[in-house]
Amino acid sequence: MEVAIYNIKGEDTGRKAVLSDEVFAAEISEHAVYLDVKQYLANQRQGTHKAKERSEVSGSTRKLHKQKGGGGSRIGDINSPVLVGGGRVFGPRPRDYRFKLNKKVKQLARRSALTAKLQDSQIMVVENFNLDAPKTKDFLNIVKNLKVEGKKVLLVLPSENKNVTLSARNIPGAKTMVASEINTYAVMTSNAILISEGALDAINNI
Repeated sequence: MEVAIYNIKGEDTGRKAVLSDEVFAAEISEHAVYLDVKQYLANQRQGTHKAKERSEVSGSTRKLHKQKGGGGSRIGDINSPVLVGGGRVFGPRPRDYRFKLNKKVKQLARRSALTAKLQDSQIMVVENFNLDAPKTKDFLNIVKNLKVEGKKVLLVLPSENKNVTLSARNIPGAKTMVASEINTYAVMTSNAILISEGALDAINNI
């Protein structure tokens, strides 16, 4: 399919960009999207949570009172989980939350996400551009010209561009990403995706 290419002034250049039907007109699999997003979020977790259990709490191991004959409940040492300051029963331990997902499932998820965004008219192709210096104001002007101001904008670049990345960094909701690193979570959490013309080849082959 073909879509219009816009310049950073928000004007239609009169040229068309070809989007791969395999990527932008795929059969949408909500479950694949769910699994890919779930894996992405799981991979972000550090898993360093830890609570002290009975054997790790600092305290005497002396039995507080004899087992029978005192008229009170049976109790062990002061580290008991039923006492204030005691250890925690089955507390969280450090763990790795990552899990494996097949490459084809991840590919299907990315294609489903891009297809859904295109159907919702949330994808726009922008001709290649560069900024002379990292200036937030310049990037804001581009966003305004393309009429995506106030939205969660994802700008997909063909390669790392320091000036553009730094210009977008201070804008709430704005994110830049290299085409080869695009993921389902980034696509699904954006409601305005600007694809640089030079990034189309990589996007069409994900």
